[in-house]
Amino acid sequence: MLKDDIKAARIEAMKAHDKNTSGVLSVVLNKIMLAEIELRAKGAELKDSDVVAVLQKSEKELLDERQGFETAGRAEKVADLDAQIAAVKKFMPQMMTEEEIAAVISALPDKSVPAVMKHFKSEYAGKCDMRTVSEVLKKNNG
Repeated sequence: MLKDDIKAARIEAMKAHDKNTSGVLSVVLNKIMLAEIELRAKGAELKDSDVVAVLQKSEKELLDERQGFETAGRAEKVADLDAQIAAVKKFMPQMMTEEEIAAVISALPDKSVPAVMKHFKSEYAGKCDMRTVSEVLKKNNG
């Protein structure tokens, strides 16, 4: 499971004295545990798609933080955040290209917007950007 891979990578980073990677993976693991507790309260189990959602949110937060430091001219912090973002991205699945999304849409029997969006949300969660799906759908139907 993806959570176990992240735990193993954090341990390796700690052994290598890589503070950036071990720190960011510790934060991500804490967020994953919180998500797991919330899901357990609802009677659901943590899935890899939930872990990917936490990773995506963490990446976005790190990118926002990086932008702030870049604006402030703090190059050393920007370099640290680049290393942290790379550590998070290593565990994220490869995102689908527009061509792959178009191929999946063309194979669907119902090409209405709600049906396509529901299909991608359930089958390809974390593997595609929903905004890209919407744009490809408009391009092909428009």
